[in-house]
Amino acid sequence: MITSKSTQPIAPKRIVIKLGGSMLERLNENFFNNFKRLQAAGHELIIVHGGGPAINEALAKNNITSTTINGIRVTSAEAIGIVLSTLIGQVNPALVHQLNKVGIKAIGLNGYDGNLLECTLLHKETYGFVGEIKKVNSSILETLLATGITPVISSISCTEEGTPLNINADTVASKIALAINAESLQFVTDTHGIQIEGEVQQVITPSAISNWIISGDIYGGMIPKVNAALDCLAAGIPSVQIVGENLEGTTITQ
Repeated sequence: MITSKSTQPIAPKRIVIKLGGSMLERLNENFFNNFKRLQAAGHELIIVHGGGPAINEALAKNNITSTTINGIRVTSAEAIGIVLSTLIGQVNPALVHQLNKVGIKAIGLNGYDGNLLECTLLHKETYGFVGEIKKVNSSILETLLATGITPVISSISCTEEGTPLNINADTVASKIALAINAESLQFVTDTHGIQIEGEVQQVITPSAISNWIISGDIYGGMIPKVNAALDCLAAGIPSVQIVGENLEGTTITQ
């Protein structure tokens, strides 16, 4: 039996939105309205979030110093418990509450839930208790999306033995996007896109990114963002954007 393409069920268009920790208290009515507009147009949305400022504050209160290498937070044995409790106990429920309050059905998740993120240690000697994602078990996400609920995922998981691990949220977002065959991945940051010599670049290519990393024009926390973006493009995700709170900024294309 030959079935024409026109009779095949239309797969929902999926977008993964990664919110930087600094953005969580700056989400405005325009952001929520755009979010609802995308849902009304038939898009299924997933949010992945970090929690840098809240984690920094909690670590400081406990007199624990923290450094970053290549944009990844070095997470000591003393720090991982605070990262865990801050993301799961503070940042995630606050964001879920914001979404529910404006009429967006949302539920909080982390890498533990449904064994969502299977991880190993990235490189303990360098980064401490930081995870490398080996597999995304997306069935729980499929179930929630099918019922119209937005998953809100914090960037924390554990080893097979249960040791908690901090994971770079940009990496979590890219792995989730790949696992659910998202059409787009959006990094929402306070930088309004990639800026070179003070100017936001509207559309850029992977080769330009590579050159700007070498020259030092792209540095710090932007490096894991663009690397995650390049991984997604290489794997077939059509579009990756790095944008500000108004969802405007830089589009990265092949």
